[in-house]
Amino acid sequence: MPQLSALDLTIIAVYILGMTLLGVWFTRAQKDLRTYFVGGRSIGWFMILVSIVATETSAVTFLSVPGVAFNPNGGNLTFLQLSFGYIIGRCVVAWLLLPQYMNGELFSAYEVLKQRFDPSVQRVASGLFLLTRTVADGLRIFLTALLLQFVLGGIGPAIVVVGVVTIVYTYLGGMKAVIWTDLIQFVIKIAGAVLAGIFALKLLPGGWDQFLTEGEAAGKFKVIDTVFKPTVALNIWAGLIGGAVFSMASHGADQLMVQRYLCARSLGQARFALVASGFVVFVQFLLFLSVGVAMFLLNRSGGFDLAEGVRNDEVFGLFIVTKMPVGVVGILVAAVLAAAMSTLSSSLNSSANAVVTDFYRPLRPGHSERWYVMLSRVMTAVWGIAQMAVAYGAYKFGGNKSVIDRVLEVAGLTMGLLLGLFLLGTMRKLVASRAALAGLVCGFLTVFVLWLPSTGLTTGLPEWAPVFYKAPLLAFPWFAPIGAGTTILMALIWNGFLGRNPK
Repeated sequence: MPQLSALDLTIIAVYILGMTLLGVWFTRAQKDLRTYFVGGRSIGWFMILVSIVATETSAVTFLSVPGVAFNPNGGNLTFLQLSFGYIIGRCVVAWLLLPQYMNGELFSAYEVLKQRFDPSVQRVASGLFLLTRTVADGLRIFLTALLLQFVLGGIGPAIVVVGVVTIVYTYLGGMKAVIWTDLIQFVIKIAGAVLAGIFALKLLPGGWDQFLTEGEAAGKFKVIDTVFKPTVALNIWAGLIGGAVFSMASHGADQLMVQRYLCARSLGQARFALVASGFVVFVQFLLFLSVGVAMFLLNRSGGFDLAEGVRNDEVFGLFIVTKMPVGVVGILVAAVLAAAMSTLSSSLNSSANAVVTDFYRPLRPGHSERWYVMLSRVMTAVWGIAQMAVAYGAYKFGGNKSVIDRVLEVAGLTMGLLLGLFLLGTMRKLVASRAALAGLVCGFLTVFVLWLPSTGLTTGLPEWAPVFYKAPLLAFPWFAPIGAGTTILMALIWNGFLGRNPK
């Protein structure tokens, strides 16, 4: 197991201590839910933009995306096709859903559903969000631990350190601490990726020229794939259609992102930050994928040897701890921590927000603001522990599938359903709450049935079972469009059967 130098360990320790102290600094400002959850609605567009990008750029992006381009079995830049759809989806959210969130004094995205339907729809949507966040972010902790095991002597201790430190500064500082740490962490992880790319090019015997010529010859710079295959995630159709709907769901129906817009000073600033973030994410993906191409060429030229059976998810982490010079290793490990913590802190704050705003406060409205803030902090710790448990479960039973694929699958399973509810709420025709929930159940069952073969659990079905159902049916970008479409269609059909005023 690679050993880190005293200097590298010092850099990592200083980073962890700094994040904790920042949370302590913002503790004194957290006197009510308005400051704890939405930063007093006084955050400028630049900080909102950085926070959006930092939140979605988790350790999965930092570690797993380079592995996508590194993959010796056809890895290239086609992952960028998803970002084309992401930009389209953000534009739709900015003009269709964002005005609803910025109208009033909302704390949770799902309060909009309460206004259009009833509390039952609000709570079901919020519950789905909590389930998705816990599973997806638990997987993100696990991926971060794959690297930190080299620092902390094992995956178990690494999961505990990442989880506990993030819980502490989120618990103390609330949303302002989250957004300011997002800025610091964004700078660290982009600088870390740039440093990794520079050193990878330096280690190549032919440098930049070798990167361009051999990368092109190996097909690593392919961006567009026009061949439509429903089971392949990285083609232009899945990127534009699936990516757009997925982005509409993740940035329009997910409390994790909506909470950032609610912190903005105005609708215009929130809208600009959201749209611009799509272009920043595109550049980020390009940077991370380029690092993966450089590692592939370095591995092929003999400058970066890997043991048999190393996962693509683990390649970048091994490159950091085995090929980077002393001092730079510490910066890059801190960058991975930054990528993980920026997403996890946002997730914990948003999960606590959902519990208090969508469940507890409507049922127990008589308490003081200080009591609600205290409860929010307790919920921050509770959801942090739950995510750590998921991470440990992924370590024990996770298999060999790419972590980024698993995270996107989990999000695709539920985010489309939530988007369907929000789109139903924008319609002029009133839809009954029962119809909306019936549509959501139908949407979930449809997506679940389509997703199940991709898990490998259907391979052991009896001989009389359909052969086609024993192999994957759809790639993850299609889950969100099908979930949203089925939810809307079945809700409208059910609403027609009710035959009365939905109110």
